[in-house]
Amino acid sequence: MKIIRLFLLPVALLLSPFAAPAENLAAIFTNVQVAAQPPHTSIILIACHDLGLGDLSCYGQTNFQTPNLDKLATGGIRFTDYHGVGEQISLAQAALMTGNNSPFGAGETTVAQQLQRAGYHTGLIGEWTLGAQPWTQGFDEFAGFLNEAEGRNYYSDFIWRYAPKSIFNETNKTFDAFNGKEMLYLNTGGRHEQYLPDLLMTAAANFVRINQPDQQNHFQPFFLLVNLPAPQTATIGADDFPVPTDAPFTSEAWPPAAKNRAALIARLDVGIGRLREQLQKLRLTNDVAIFFTSAVAPEKFANPNLAKVFHSDENTTGGEKSSEVGLPMIANWPAQFPAGTVSRISWSAQDVAPTALEIGLQKPAKNSTGRSVLPMLLSQKSATPNP
Repeated sequence: MKIIRLFLLPVALLLSPFAAPAENLAAIFTNVQVAAQPPHTSIILIACHDLGLGDLSCYGQTNFQTPNLDKLATGGIRFTDYHGVGEQISLAQAALMTGNNSPFGAGETTVAQQLQRAGYHTGLIGEWTLGAQPWTQGFDEFAGFLNEAEGRNYYSDFIWRYAPKSIFNETNKTFDAFNGKEMLYLNTGGRHEQYLPDLLMTAAANFVRINQPDQQNHFQPFFLLVNLPAPQTATIGADDFPVPTDAPFTSEAWPPAAKNRAALIARLDVGIGRLREQLQKLRLTNDVAIFFTSAVAPEKFANPNLAKVFHSDENTTGGEKSSEVGLPMIANWPAQFPAGTVSRISWSAQDVAPTALEIGLQKPAKNSTGRSVLPMLLSQKSATPNP
């Protein structure tokens, strides 16, 4: 069999957090020809792992800046009363996918399945923790990890891939799906040359480039879920946030873990910038609704010097993660959402799926306990202006 299109990886993905992207990055996802519906609004949902309000400069972080996320916020709506549904990542992802505040069960209908049936091309990049294989839960394509433990390895030597019609079967003269582990050879043999958070954000930009709604795919809209397993916290030790370099924070008088975590967040911010640059290059900015959030809150940092850098007291209550703690949520859709607003609308992770479905002109699943906040988002012209 001959491999036609796989998730082929460049020799050097990113040389530094602020290096220019390689121009010859191989295609990651393929198109599936399906008739689309007007108004062809594509949707991107980016959910980080353990990112708090005190981690972003648009929410008051003063020790370092997140300029691309700040631009995303000033170009849309920044929410101050958005919440998760618990401290477990599987429960949080289940809420985002189904609109329910309950564990993911057999027979659940995901937002990806509903949008897929409505003519969307669907992709998942990053971490999947809901047990059932994502390509059986509404995702046309997948690149990432199938459990939380795998997602903790930022220098993994493989990534799971599901890519339909990507391998040409010369015997049957048909295109078969690639389904399995794709090796990251630059991380084999104990080497750490490909940093997975960077790789996943590059994959997101590639997905947009390849699946842009155009004549070739009958202007088919896409739904892209990016579940970033970063900057997740564990025991809050010096090695909990491995990064290729702690630049540009090397000279800061912070604990090593603080430098690394700040560098990790800065790299994620750069990835967001490149994704938006891709949208702008393709002139898709007005036709894509972007939601950026964190699935769960970070842990409270026991090290007071680390806590001071990330304002952990603003992220946690009682020293633990909590569903009552506010999480960052930014919504950007220039064609519909008023720019430069701060909203006090109270909503949570279980409201995201119904909101995305209404953007796609679909109704929530019958058992969904969440509600669409789209009408309120569209009426935010009276919201408080960003300072």
